[in-house]
Amino acid sequence: MNKQQNVIVIGAGLSGSLLALRLAQRGYRVMVYEMRPDLRKVDISAGRSINLAFSNRGNKAMKLVGLEDKVKSLCIPMHGRMIHDQDGNTFQSNYSGRDQEYIYSVSRGDLNALLLDEAEQHENVNIHFNKKCKSVDFEKTTALFKDYQTKTEFIEDADVIIATDGAGSALRRSYFLGKKFLFSFSQDYLSYGYKELSILPTENGGYQTHKNALHIWPRGNFMLIALPNLNGSFTVTLFLSYSEGEYNFDNLNTPELVELFFEKEFPDALAIMPNLTDDFFNNPTAALGTVKCSPWHYKGNTLLMGDAAHAIVPFYGQGMNAAFEDVVELDAVLDKHEGEWEQIFKTYEKQRKKDTDAIADLAIDNFLEMRDHVAHPIFQEKRKIEMALEKQFPTQYASKYSLVTFNENIGYQEAMLRGRAQDKAILSLLKNNSITSSEDLSSVLKKVQQETENILNLSSDL
Repeated sequence: MNKQQNVIVIGAGLSGSLLALRLAQRGYRVMVYEMRPDLRKVDISAGRSINLAFSNRGNKAMKLVGLEDKVKSLCIPMHGRMIHDQDGNTFQSNYSGRDQEYIYSVSRGDLNALLLDEAEQHENVNIHFNKKCKSVDFEKTTALFKDYQTKTEFIEDADVIIATDGAGSALRRSYFLGKKFLFSFSQDYLSYGYKELSILPTENGGYQTHKNALHIWPRGNFMLIALPNLNGSFTVTLFLSYSEGEYNFDNLNTPELVELFFEKEFPDALAIMPNLTDDFFNNPTAALGTVKCSPWHYKGNTLLMGDAAHAIVPFYGQGMNAAFEDVVELDAVLDKHEGEWEQIFKTYEKQRKKDTDAIADLAIDNFLEMRDHVAHPIFQEKRKIEMALEKQFPTQYASKYSLVTFNENIGYQEAMLRGRAQDKAILSLLKNNSITSSEDLSSVLKKVQQETENILNLSSDL
């Protein structure tokens, strides 16, 4: 085949910059168009999470492009969840009973900048900023762009167009509006939004609370989380209903009410957030939604990837990791069918969509778990048992969280089905007093495995 085929990538975010890098490594000519300014020169973080959870599936992609060590230098290990109750008491729940399994906090901007730098080192990559894609003619394989600097419009053509332009994808909109083929699309929003806040470093640049954890203040119908940054700060995110409950984004409309809310619900956080009200009223409130659609491709010339195909809520820490894994999965299909774009896209979607649907559903599940269940005694007992099983039987047991987050060689769907069955098994056994955390672990493992298999064999609703 002609390896000098031209590929347009719409969007230079995390997914698009990684895809451009990998396609360049494979020898394609890649033109990337991004509507925002170059984030290496201008701060464009407003309204978006400035740090993200990075784990094994994302690291699999970094290994593919040879950037594992460079990325790890940008990361802070988070060994577990640090749970904060309303009295300021804390306890840590590790992510795994295996010492080597934990996640990382990474700066979105720093990681994106690294990927852009690496992509631009290839002479067959050209990245254009301030160029908004308005529409795609998927039959002609052309894209219409508007240049924000010159205010002019222009059309670019290519052999293949791949859209990694996020939940508001121009290509997906063109699929939907074009009505040239059957296209299914759903966009479901939670009644919750989120707002970015911050805990600043100490005067000497240190951390004001424990560095190596993802901090959670679960409060039933809402929650606060905090992830560490390399400069000693924490990015804090408040997840709260827009209009329901005693406190919501609609009625927290004065500095006094915001401080009263935090004093009542998050007093230990308030004590280290003197900048709270400035952050609260200066930063936007953003929406939380899930996008599903099909098909992701049109014949052999256009394809949706990343959030453009499957945007998810952030509660499993897998949005970025799933988008990075998309590139790994596409690359594997290219190995088998390179040059046959229609076969590549069909095979890729057939293999991938079931897994992205699964992680979307799991992310909703984890929202309920993080805001509420982590503080419940039976959940804590379940996690205690899971930690003990993973520690004593590292090759025989993995919790749902471990299956999803640390077992990158199995798909999200398989992890979801087995993980949900295990959760139901342990909770059922605990409620029936059939197992306890003080029982012999060999006996516990046998009971959990047997009950899990029973559930998998009998239930189709997992």
